[in-house]
Amino acid sequence: MRHKIIRLLTLMLMLPLLPILGAIKVKPVTEVRDKWLDVTPGRATYYEKEALMAGDDWEKGATAASGAYKAGISAANIETLFKGGIKRAGAAKYERKVKAVGVTRFSQGVTEAGPDFEAGVTPFLDEISKLTLPVRQPRGSEANLARVREITVSLHKKRLALRAAGA
Repeated sequence: MRHKIIRLLTLMLMLPLLPILGAIKVKPVTEVRDKWLDVTPGRATYYEKEALMAGDDWEKGATAASGAYKAGISAANIETLFKGGIKRAGAAKYERKVKAVGVTRFSQGVTEAGPDFEAGVTPFLDEISKLTLPVRQPRGSEANLARVREITVSLHKKRLALRAAGA
């Protein structure tokens, strides 16, 4: 009898908690999407302020995560997961986003990327300018591959040196 009373009291005490312990109530996806579409565009100034201050944290965190990155890209089924993500998004989404977002942002993105492009390409153009290639042979001659090989090896070494230096 005592056990029944304890179980009954426990149940009575737990009744108010049942909604908390039960399934989580989730809003319909259309409601979540509509709120996101309504609220998020107005947060651009907040984004700008916070994102501009986060560079050091991003760099430290990303550098510290290099082991996790290696583990992630080395996972046994990474190719399957990668392909699955591509298939899930699909060509239609890619094309829709190019048309809706990419085209309108392309010119601005190129303009904004000018200094970064210059900084990124300069070491490689400098490397090419230091090379003296073998004399070009007639079209189709395998001797011309030596010219290509010299450029390829030189640029690959430069890329590795820049990566090792943290560039």
